[in-house]
Amino acid sequence: MNATKVGLLSALVLVNIAFVIGWVWAARHYRLRERPTLGDIAIGLVTDFLDTLGIGSFAPTTALFKFRGAPADELIPGTLNVGHNSSAFLETVLFVTAVTVEPALLASMVASAAAGAWLGAGLVSRLPRRTIQLFMGVALLVAAFFFVLKNLGAFPPGGTAFALAGWRFALAVSVSFLLGALMCIGIGNYAPLMIMLALMGMHPLAAFPIMMASDGMLQPVASLGFFRSGRFAHGPSLGLIIGGVLGVLIAFYIVKHLPLTAMRWLVIVVVSYAAVSMLRSARAASTTVPAVAVP
Repeated sequence: MNATKVGLLSALVLVNIAFVIGWVWAARHYRLRERPTLGDIAIGLVTDFLDTLGIGSFAPTTALFKFRGAPADELIPGTLNVGHNSSAFLETVLFVTAVTVEPALLASMVASAAAGAWLGAGLVSRLPRRTIQLFMGVALLVAAFFFVLKNLGAFPPGGTAFALAGWRFALAVSVSFLLGALMCIGIGNYAPLMIMLALMGMHPLAAFPIMMASDGMLQPVASLGFFRSGRFAHGPSLGLIIGGVLGVLIAFYIVKHLPLTAMRWLVIVVVSYAAVSMLRSARAASTTVPAVAVP
C-alpha cells in the first residue's frame, strides 16, 4: 500500500473519530434518545447493499423514508449523511485497497469533496422544510434520470486511464467540490462522477475508489454540521449504520452477480414515485418550519 493510501485511510480514521465525538455531543446536547427500529436497519441493509454495487444509497433511502413517512423531510439530508457514514468508511477501505488510482488525483478529489460538504452542511442546516422538500424532490428526479441513462446504455464507456492531468485534473477536482456540497441535500455523487470520469477517458473501475473515498471523507465532515444544528434523526441514523455495514459486507464478499439492470428499473419506479410525493408535499406546505441557526 502506497503512502497516499496510508495517509488517506489515516485521515479517514481521524475524521471518523471526530464524527463519533460530534455524535456523542449532539446526543447529549439535544437529549436524543430515539432507538433504531427493525425497519431502519432493513433500509440500511438494502440501500448500502445497492450502494456497494454502484447503484447508490441516498436516493433509495430517501424514497423508503418518504414511503413510510419518517423521519421528517427536513431531517432526511442529515440522516442520510450521518446514517450512511460507517458504510461509506467501510467501502472506502475495501475499494481503495483493491483498486489503484493515481494518488494525487484521489487525494485532491477527496479533499475537495470534503471541503464542499463542510460548506454544504452549513447551508442545508439553515434551509426551511419546504426548500429542502423542493431540493430533494428534484434530486430524486435527477437520480431516476441517471438510472434510466445507465439502463439504456447511454453512459459513456470510458477509457483505460487511471490518472488525469492538466485541465482535466483541475475540472475533476472542481466538480468534486460541487458534488460534495450537493451531497448535503441528498444528491448522490455516483452517477455524475462516473459520467465525468468516463468522458475524460478514465477506466470505469477508477470511479469506484474515488466515489467511495469521497463519500467516506465528506459524509463525516458534513455530519459535523448536522450535529451542530441537530438536524438529523438519531434512531434512523443508528439503524442505517447497523444495517448498512451488513449490506456492504454481503455485497462485497458474498454476492458476485446480480441482474443490476432489473434492480435499477425497480429503483427508478420507487424513486420517481417518492420524488413526486416530495414535490407534492412542498407544494402543499402553506407555512415553512423556521430555520435552525448553526452556532
